[in-house]
Amino acid sequence: MHRQKITELLRNYQSLAADAHEAEMVAATLAFVSEHPNCLLRSELVGHLTGSAWIVDLKRTQTLLTHHRKLDRWLQLGGHADGDPDLLAVAVREGKEESGLISLKVISEIPFDIDRHWIPERKGEPGHYHYDIRFMMEADPNEPLVVTHESNALKWIPLSLVPTLSREESITRMVRKTARLAV
Repeated sequence: MHRQKITELLRNYQSLAADAHEAEMVAATLAFVSEHPNCLLRSELVGHLTGSAWIVDLKRTQTLLTHHRKLDRWLQLGGHADGDPDLLAVAVREGKEESGLISLKVISEIPFDIDRHWIPERKGEPGHYHYDIRFMMEADPNEPLVVTHESNALKWIPLSLVPTLSREESITRMVRKTARLAV
């Protein structure tokens, strides 16, 4: 698998980690990629890489979140790499598929955030880690949204209200990062 590109992406991001916790997750993700040749495949049962879209409005005062059907939590949009080493392309694809948005604009090819989180066991699938590479994207909140089978709901949320829906540290970390970039 094309792990060299991913390793370079992670190494280039290391100095950009927001705090010691995120830096630990970047290091864990680097180690995981190095030790698991099948890191891009769901069949790697200990964990696998995912790509996510942190979608914000043009003023960066709101974000688009999905109420994830399986996990029953408000989260950013994203999904499995399924063998694709271009995690930015994965994030764009998942952002469009899970929202119906057409006009997503990638802000940077450099990740916005990196997270490792536990996915609990479900229906014969063992618990495992998602090593999530997240990219910031812009969209127009007036563009129609399409709720898919993966979601209970999609909603534009003012950054100040995100903590009322999600207490996930990785989500609140992205809110803090976004607030520093508000235009």
